[in-house]
Amino acid sequence: MNILIIGSGGREHTFAWKLKQSPKCSNLYVAPGNAGTEQIATNLAIDVTDFKGIESACIKNNINLVIVGPEAPLVAGIVNYFQATESIKHIPVIGPDKIGAQLEGSKDFSKNFMQKYGIPTAASRTFTEAQLEEGLTYLETQALPIVLKADGLAAGKGVIIAEDLTTAKRTLKEMLADKLFGEASAKVVIEQFLKGIEASVFVLTDGEHYVILPEAKDYKRIGEKDTGPNTGGMGAVSPVPFADATFIKKVEDRVIIPTINGLKKEGIRYKGFIFIGLMSDNGEPFVIEYNARMGDPETEVVFPRIQNDIVDLFVATAENKLNEIKLSIDPRTATTVMLVAGGYPGDYAKGQEITKLEDVRDVTVFHAGTKNADGKIVTNGGRVIAVTGFGNSIPEALEKSNKAAAAIQWEGKNYRRDIGLDLVNI
Repeated sequence: MNILIIGSGGREHTFAWKLKQSPKCSNLYVAPGNAGTEQIATNLAIDVTDFKGIESACIKNNINLVIVGPEAPLVAGIVNYFQATESIKHIPVIGPDKIGAQLEGSKDFSKNFMQKYGIPTAASRTFTEAQLEEGLTYLETQALPIVLKADGLAAGKGVIIAEDLTTAKRTLKEMLADKLFGEASAKVVIEQFLKGIEASVFVLTDGEHYVILPEAKDYKRIGEKDTGPNTGGMGAVSPVPFADATFIKKVEDRVIIPTINGLKKEGIRYKGFIFIGLMSDNGEPFVIEYNARMGDPETEVVFPRIQNDIVDLFVATAENKLNEIKLSIDPRTATTVMLVAGGYPGDYAKGQEITKLEDVRDVTVFHAGTKNADGKIVTNGGRVIAVTGFGNSIPEALEKSNKAAAAIQWEGKNYRRDIGLDLVNI
């Protein structure tokens, strides 16, 4: 079958790498893709929210299945566009419709959903600009630190943890009155701060049945030992030692099943990934947030551990037959180290030539922010290359990832060397 992946990052290169291994995948396309996907698929120069362009590409290339990587086209309604367009309505799309994508697209929607269906999460209230004074008064009654979240998509930057009341009040004013995150902060969710250790659980659902994919933990801070500003993700590890069978069973019973049932009760036809960001508080799971797609860089450790033919998994999702799929998972540990541009997550240069990729051994290299410039692979984003290593322990896997990260070269390259080490001896 002919398959189209929407997106251009490390997640999409990982999808492409995994799909390419299937004998059922005839022709593979990625829109817009990167220098890595170009090596194993056909890149199409189409923006992820150019639905008309995507429609034309599907018709021209006789596409049989579409997999949506990032959140922006899902929140913008790409699934609804397919369903409403005669020429492409027969093509299955892996991803939720516009309402389902509100699990990620609106923090207020997702918090209300969790409260309605009894899903464990931090206590919260939502405020608009018209309720600013009420919000400031509310902050005075809350324990510190306190979390302020922009309601809409803010490119991963819309969450601020305020350690003191002065900062909390100033932040609320900046978000609501000064539009710190534009329309994304037209509403702000003020949320209790959860203490514990984070993990992410990933579910693929056909709307009725589901499979639980390998869990992962990602690392957002730019600096080692979780210091410095947040990024889109500096690395990830899977499995997560504390997320044992007992913990995952709690997540399934208290979060996954109520979420799937809640979506059905709301009349939301959800076919795709649900990424559940969790906090483990003494072994008890609380939901921090939902995402309506796979994570990045978590995909780079989760998908290499899945041993099934991934086409079978996606086709079963499209045909409501996920109950017929039994996952086979590599028991080894995978670590991903993300190589980023110098200066990231602040200002950074693009167009730096990447060398020594051919010298890397014992890992899988996934491109994130790269492009082909006259036959040379150059940087084209903040997060540039992800390297995934396998081992029988976190240190063993990380040694391979770090060795590869050291070998790959471009001017200003930066990466963390401690991914997953906080989980050792837990």
